Amino acid sequence: MKKEFSLSNGKVMINFTAKYCNTEESLLDSKGFEIILSEYLDDRKSNKSNIYKYINKCLNQDEICLELIKIFKFLIVLKADEIIKIDLRYKRLLEDKDKFIGFVEDLYNFWRKLERYTIVENKKMGEGLQNVNFIDANNEFSKLILDVYRKVEENVLGIKPNIYRQLPAGGNAGLILNQTNFVYGKGYECLCKIPFIQSIVLDTPFITYPKKNTRDGIFKESFENPLKDCAINTDHWFCYPAKVGTLLAYIYFHRDFMAHGVTLCNLFEMAKEEEYKDKKPDIIYVFGAKDEEKQMKTVFYDDVENDIMTGYINYHDDMDYFGYMKKMTLTLHNLIMIKMGNLPVHGAMVNIITKDDKIFNIVIMGDSGAGKSESLEALRSLGSEYISDMTIIFDDMGVVKLSGESKPLGYGTEIGAFVRLDDLDTGYAFKQLDRSIFMNPDKINARLVMPVASYNEITKGEAIDLFLYANNYEDGEALEFFTNEEEAIKVFKEGTRMAKGTTTEKGLVTSYFSNPFGPVQKQQEMDELIPIFFKEFFKKGIRVGQLRTKLGMAGNEKKGPREASLRLLEEIKSL
Repeated sequence: MKKEFSLSNGKVMINFTAKYCNTEESLLDSKGFEIILSEYLDDRKSNKSNIYKYINKCLNQDEICLELIKIFKFLIVLKADEIIKIDLRYKRLLEDKDKFIGFVEDLYNFWRKLERYTIVENKKMGEGLQNVNFIDANNEFSKLILDVYRKVEENVLGIKPNIYRQLPAGGNAGLILNQTNFVYGKGYECLCKIPFIQSIVLDTPFITYPKKNTRDGIFKESFENPLKDCAINTDHWFCYPAKVGTLLAYIYFHRDFMAHGVTLCNLFEMAKEEEYKDKKPDIIYVFGAKDEEKQMKTVFYDDVENDIMTGYINYHDDMDYFGYMKKMTLTLHNLIMIKMGNLPVHGAMVNIITKDDKIFNIVIMGDSGAGKSESLEALRSLGSEYISDMTIIFDDMGVVKLSGESKPLGYGTEIGAFVRLDDLDTGYAFKQLDRSIFMNPDKINARLVMPVASYNEITKGEAIDLFLYANNYEDGEALEFFTNEEEAIKVFKEGTRMAKGTTTEKGLVTSYFSNPFGPVQKQQEMDELIPIFFKEFFKKGIRVGQLRTKLGMAGNEKKGPREASLRLLEEIKSL
């Protein structure tokens, strides 16, 4: 990013390396302040707002933006009455103090509703900031904006307020970027100059409003590299180096989808520089590249020559949903796992330690909205007197690996959870407010992304005791076990569920092995793997069954997972 400031698609990028404002005067003189003020005036003018009519009437000249900047500079050091005495041109604007304060408040709110990102580029020189305490820099920048805002209002009113609200006024998130050597192989040259995110400082709760709230369709295989026809302006792109399970992924995203890129820090462990420097990744995912396709394009490509699994989604309003960022990454992971002979599982796994030191590992498999996470959260609440610790191994996608004489082991892919606010217990989201990222909290299928486990915990490998299918669509015993592997495989492979609005599907639907993120695309390979693993489950004494969460049945959204969890707790106590 070369510019000191940019505004695109409601996202503000502030390059501290190019320029760092540390005084009130430098802030008001900055190109960024002029851009924001100009954008604000254009917006209010197009909406024919009374505030714009008032400003235009009072100033009545072409250079309204520059005149307002001049007035703000005056208000940093002088009271409104003193400015009027010095220059009568500003009398009409400043004498109606209520209207001018209304304008200042409206401008401030306009600024705060934008997504704001601060950036430092390591190993570069400029008149700004580099290699400093980035957290302090962000805090000082936020304080500077607050100070200007307050000083202007105080000098207009002539009095100090009794109440000060310490709202975050600087960046919602700060990024430190660096460059790394390009060693991917032929076909990826367009990515070579895109900076990597080295560190993120997040001002939580981080609330974003993407244009979409559901995901549609499945990711299709391409048999040629999708990057060959795309256009990438490296000044507008960032790379998040992620550890997805045991794999290394480079997730590239366009700045217009910065909120999704930053949200990755609550979901996937960020790889350290020494873990990716001069190394070829297992996964490359390009999110939001521009091409000639008019329709949304969501494809993956198995680059055998370079030994890279590549994902690609082109720039389109319909892909402005974090589910596309997350699910394609996991699809690429799962495709590699299938090639390696491991079993990808769409579900949740929890490690439970009881107060009498017994250990149990439970996997609940099911597609989106089946009630996996909700049942485990209910179990955490209901089992508090019996359970000492519950550690999430995976909350959406994991992998099962065979381990010789021991039971098969379960591994996670993510350190965080991407959960529906609608199905969580009342108040749960507020308990996690201080470290969470919220998406469209006022809409159906609102989401919360929060860290739930450490990277070491999810990649250690835990021996599985119970392997259950989340049945959200029918009545029956809350917990039912299968007597043979053929009966179990039939239910697990059908992947039936009642759609819950997390995708565009409706009613009773099926998905092969409850996993449209790899297994659906590679059914032939999965048809060979599944019997091997289920035979091993029954051979090693893993109890295989189905947990009826009833989450898709009207009136059972809370009661269903609760009843399933009570029965699951009884089973744990009996083991």
